[in-house]
Formats: sequence, structure tokens, C-alpha cells
Amino acid sequence: MQAEIIAVGTEILLGQIVNSNASVLARQLADLGIDSLNQQVVGDNGPRLDAAITLAESRADLIILIGGLGPTKDDLSKQTLAAHLGVELAVDAPSLATLDAYAKQWHKVMTPNNRVQAMLPAGALPLPNTVGLAVGAVSVKDNRRYVLLPGPPKEFTPMVATQLVPYLARLVHGDAVLESRVLRFFGIGESLLATELADLIDAQTNPTLATYIKDAEVTLRITAKAETPAAAQALIDPMEQTVLNRVGQYFYGYGDDNSLEGELVKALAEARCTITAAESLTAGAFQATLAGVPGVSEWFKGGFVTYSNHTKATLLGLNEATVDADGAVSEQTAKAMAQAAREKVGADLGVSFTGVAGPGPNEGVEAGTVWIGLATADSVTATIYHFPGSRQAVRARAVKTGLFTALQALRQAAK
Repeated sequence: MQAEIIAVGTEILLGQIVNSNASVLARQLADLGIDSLNQQVVGDNGPRLDAAITLAESRADLIILIGGLGPTKDDLSKQTLAAHLGVELAVDAPSLATLDAYAKQWHKVMTPNNRVQAMLPAGALPLPNTVGLAVGAVSVKDNRRYVLLPGPPKEFTPMVATQLVPYLARLVHGDAVLESRVLRFFGIGESLLATELADLIDAQTNPTLATYIKDAEVTLRITAKAETPAAAQALIDPMEQTVLNRVGQYFYGYGDDNSLEGELVKALAEARCTITAAESLTAGAFQATLAGVPGVSEWFKGGFVTYSNHTKATLLGLNEATVDADGAVSEQTAKAMAQAAREKVGADLGVSFTGVAGPGPNEGVEAGTVWIGLATADSVTATIYHFPGSRQAVRARAVKTGLFTALQALRQAAK
């Protein structure tokens, strides 16, 4: 099956919003084994959308339109598709009942244009909207399938997950079930991960492997097909072990929604360890990231932002003359910051950040140079990194590296 995604919305063409829905859907299609070789973006214009559908028909048998299902005049997707297929729009009774209930609850008058949200091309299979008002649909003509999906991500994402994916899975795989496991890695690029696993990827049949890069991390999705979920998981297990035998030093957790900070807080709780930080380069970003995890307050009591040498001295008790002599961006200063923060707070772990984010060098130190210190009851270490990219990219990468460093230390201590 060949799929083509058409994102509908002038706001996408103008750059006012990012076409994130298409990337979400493309990943879902890939996991199902459905090829998506082309994508289009078209504005809120009926004739141009009709032309886009015609073009998609020349190279795909699954055409998915995202957006344009609302009640306003520029929401033209279902009207255009219905006309293209030569059918009328028909009311979907359950969706109309939802609209009526909504209007009654909020004491609103149901206007004719709002009723359009409960309509779909005649003969189409409705895709219920569990969190919004615009119904989705699947139409079939000449062995080709046309899908209508809402544009708002809060409506689009659950409809794809609960309605479209199961429908397509049955279509492609029949009674077989698909099971996926997502492994998350940090400190290794997508190209290197793919190189390390090249023979597995080249020989893949069942299970299959797919790598994705996101926010300086890499995920690997292992997907298997079998008669039962348990049988599929049994196919995934040995493949995962083979992968971890090769690149396990970069692995930190599972799942699409997992994060380094979430895994670190989980590890702190399991070890019953506390953590603090002294930040120069990152100016509190590490602590703010940790604080975003529910339940962290038991393990993170606070820390320090010491951007200047003077505040390193006044808040952490470092010798300002020594910091000046060693340099703020140095192994000695990173170690001293981590150890001082740990001792002052009485934490089990102290993490420190000092470096030059850019855009240019500072005091002879090149932009992207970062020292990250780690202090425990038994040792104090510091590691130098050279991160590429913008000022913000360097700081963001430093935060993630600090999280991974602390996580590795806790896991190593637990062995």
C-alpha cells in the first residue's frame, strides 16, 4: 500500500504553525509497513485541494487529508473530497448528537455551519472524534481509500491512535497483531546507531527496526507481527537483547513519551538518593528540567546558579582568586562547583556546568566547550565536551548530558 499525506491549511504555508501532524502520521504509517513516498501541503482553497487529490491519485492508493474539517468557510476538506468523489455530504447521527449535547451543555445555538462538523461524504466510514466535534471519515472508491482527519493535534492524535491505526492494521495485516517497543538512546547519533545495527536493519523481516532522531536523542522502534501480543513480544525480546549487546551503553529507557529527566528521578527514588546542581553555563536550566518531573521534590532540594566568578565564591564558597587562575571554564572549577554544591546542600550527588555557549569564544575558550562535573561521596570527576550548534543548542545539549551523566552514575552504583 502506498500512502500520500495532504496537509490542508493556509497557516501551514505561511509558516504560522508547524506541520507536526504529518510527522506523527508518517511514523505511524511506517510502523504499519505502509509506504509514504510523497507529502503535500495545500492552502484553504477548493480547486487547489482538488488538484492535490488528483495528483495523489496518480501515485497512491491511500490518500489522507489532515485539517479543514471545522465549521468556518475556509474549512473545505470534506466538501472538496465529496465533490471529487461525486457524492453528497451526509449527516452522521452519533456525531450530530454529540454536537447537540455540546450546544445544550453550553447554552449555545446550533448554527447550520456547525452541523457540517457532523457530516461526511455519503457512504464513508465515520471515525469518531472522542475529544472534539469534527468527525473523521474513510471513503473507498475504485480500490482507493481517502481519509479525512481533523487538524488540531489534540483531536488528530487520539483519532489516529484509536480509530485510523486499528483500521489500517486490520486492512494490512488481517487478524495478525502488531507490537512495538521503543528504546531510547543518548550520546550516540542516528547515523552511528544505524551503522552499529546495519546488518540487523538490512536483514530485517520480522521484527523490523526503525531509527528516529529527536532533540539530540535517538529512538529505535522494534516492531513484530504475530498471532498474539505475547508471541509478538517474544520475537522482540531477542532482538532487543542483540541491540543492547552492541549499543547498551547509550540506552536509557523505553517508550515514546519517556525522558532523561523522568528516568533520572525514577533512579533517584529507587536508590533513595538526593541531587543538587551548580550551574554557570546553563543558568538553572538543569534544575528547571528536573523540577518539571512530578515527585522530584523528595530527591531535589535545590541548587545554585553561579554565573559569575564572584557568585561562585559567595554562594559556593569557592576561592575567587583560584577560579580566576584556573579559569571559570576548566576541569578544576567544574569539580569544585560540583563538590561545593553537594556539601552545602547535603546531597548524595552534585552536578555542575561551566562552559562557553557562544556565539563566539570567551577568554580564549572556543564556543561549545563545556565541562560537566559530578561529585559523589566517593569521587569528584569532570568531563569536557565540545557541542556544536547555536548558543541555545549548546546549553540544551549540556542539560541532557548532565541528566545522562547522573543517571549513569546511579545505575553503575546499583550494580
